[in-house]
Amino acid sequence: MATRDVAFAAYVVQRRPQLYRAAWLLCGDAHRAEDVVQSALTKLYVAWARVERADSVDAYVRRAIVNAHLDETRRPWRRETAAGQDLPESSVAAVPVEEHDALWTALRSLAPGMRKVVVLRHFWGLSVEETATDLGISAGTVKSQTSAALRALRTVLADNLTKETS
Repeated sequence: MATRDVAFAAYVVQRRPQLYRAAWLLCGDAHRAEDVVQSALTKLYVAWARVERADSVDAYVRRAIVNAHLDETRRPWRRETAAGQDLPESSVAAVPVEEHDALWTALRSLAPGMRKVVVLRHFWGLSVEETATDLGISAGTVKSQTSAALRALRTVLADNLTKETS
């Protein structure tokens, strides 16, 4: 196996679970998340030598996942079926299992742009500037969408909590 393939394989083994969880958070469907990750990794493999030399592997693959998700949502046959309710086998560890449905419902209620900002900022832990670069938007847009998204999430999650305790 060539040195290039060894380095690529090592990266994929190390990062694939996080890539899958991020894709799942963007699209909410386990099968679509697999498709998105596979598409992103295919693009990464083709550009591996250039991306690895630039030390921008994570930034490239994040952008590839966002773009692959956008490509998936633009396909007409994808609009015919609703996103599944199945949770991925490994989800965000910080959220207790019993709250996954409520969290996914809240995330799904966000506009796609807000959902992308929340995933990149709070799941990936990117800075405002990194998120803006990955999404091709201004830092101000990232800040305003983050603020609006978190406000909306608090409202939806508080409403769900109120309904459960009633």
